Amino acid sequence: MPATFTHSPVETERKEPGIGGKPPVDRRPTGGGGGGGDDDWRNERRGPRELLHRIRFFVFFGLAGDMMFFAMLVVLFFARQAGTHMDPRSHEQIGDWHPILLPPIIFLNTAVLLLSSLTMEFARHNIFREFDVLEEWLGLGRPALYRTLPWVGATLALGALFLTGQWVAWRQLTAQGFAFDRWSTPASYFFYIITGLHAAHLVVGLGALLVCLCAMTLFKRVELRQIAVDATAWYWHTMGLAWVVLLAVLAVGQ
Repeated sequence: MPATFTHSPVETERKEPGIGGKPPVDRRPTGGGGGGGDDDWRNERRGPRELLHRIRFFVFFGLAGDMMFFAMLVVLFFARQAGTHMDPRSHEQIGDWHPILLPPIIFLNTAVLLLSSLTMEFARHNIFREFDVLEEWLGLGRPALYRTLPWVGATLALGALFLTGQWVAWRQLTAQGFAFDRWSTPASYFFYIITGLHAAHLVVGLGALLVCLCAMTLFKRVELRQIAVDATAWYWHTMGLAWVVLLAVLAVGQ
């Protein structure tokens, strides 16, 4: 959904047509607005829209690096799967890759993470609702904030539930005899590496959600709250998409 910032309608001062009449002049709205001079008001490059674009650029730039990292991890996964070693007895090249059975809770965790991405998108949708944003700008209340907070909180809870489920999956795999140590099989070793690194990124996402909740309650300007929710939502959606791809690699790629 494209991000839109709602501006208050401007009053237009008009004069009767005739000799010496002035053209219509836009007045700055009174009440409910933030500080700043007329130059800031008219210059879009210094407004909230430009700030949103800049923050999105930095977020996308960082996420592009993360996606390249995960892509390299997938390449190593398939390269190790195709690797062989010399059998000292038969003097033949044999493979040592033995597929593992994924714990069933992994698929339940995936459903939880996809649900959290949906709640985060609801939060992003509500913080950009034009009518609610206009009410906040006019000082008539904080409806956008109150509509968004529960969805961000739900995303935080579901994200924590996903990480808890991943911990349970690691414990179940260890109980099957595939502990993360030097004696583990290559397949189980990659399972721990891939899921562990993704979990580390999701911990960062939980921290971003906490910062987002604090920013929403502390920032008085609705534009800044919009930017906080938007940047966090893009990061969270990307981590959800990355997990779906990584799960497909673990489930089918073996």
